[in-house]
Amino acid sequence: MPAAAISVSEVLKQRASVRAFRNTPVPQAVLDEIFSLAQMAPSNCNVQPCRAYVVSGAKKDQLKQELVSAVMSGAPPNPDFEWNVKYEGVHRERQFGSANALYGAMGVERTDKPSRQIAMLRNWGFFDAPHAAFFTMAKYLQITGAVDLGIYAQTLALLMAERGISSCMQGALGVYPDPARKMFGLSEDTGILFGMSFGYPEDNAPANKARTDRVALDATVQFLS
Repeated sequence: MPAAAISVSEVLKQRASVRAFRNTPVPQAVLDEIFSLAQMAPSNCNVQPCRAYVVSGAKKDQLKQELVSAVMSGAPPNPDFEWNVKYEGVHRERQFGSANALYGAMGVERTDKPSRQIAMLRNWGFFDAPHAAFFTMAKYLQITGAVDLGIYAQTLALLMAERGISSCMQGALGVYPDPARKMFGLSEDTGILFGMSFGYPEDNAPANKARTDRVALDATVQFLS
């Protein structure tokens, strides 16, 4: 636990998705503490469906190489779960806003497709983070399990942020699952939903200057009484 822990409110105000990390690993004792506390996250009927696989060191480097090779091979994505969402309307506008914030911070023009593809490929290189977590569950759980995994991952991210550890949630880590499935020895009835790269941020990296906005409260919440 940090010497002066900050509130959840401050963590939420300060946090942002980080896409450039230092190569300094998080001490194993800190990882044990964070992942132990995350087990307190709620889940439907307390089924606790998430099994997380955390890769570091040589295993992480091996998986990084295999994932990048899989993406660059031109093979189509083959996710264990449905990721082919085509955003529409205001959701598509927000998607574009997020991309513009990131590529704008990096100085990459919208028409510069090669640079955008290089930036996209960094997803499967874990943005050079020292650690990456893959969140898996039994496939039959479908949307119910996905809700539980999201709650679990957010709990992890908040615990990490409290300790000065940054993260980036990545659906991309679920769309080419085969190298990770092989490394983890997953059975056919278990799937990788998504992943998260994490570690200590490279503060001066342009990508880490990107910030996205949030819609007004009345656009997301309606209070009834």
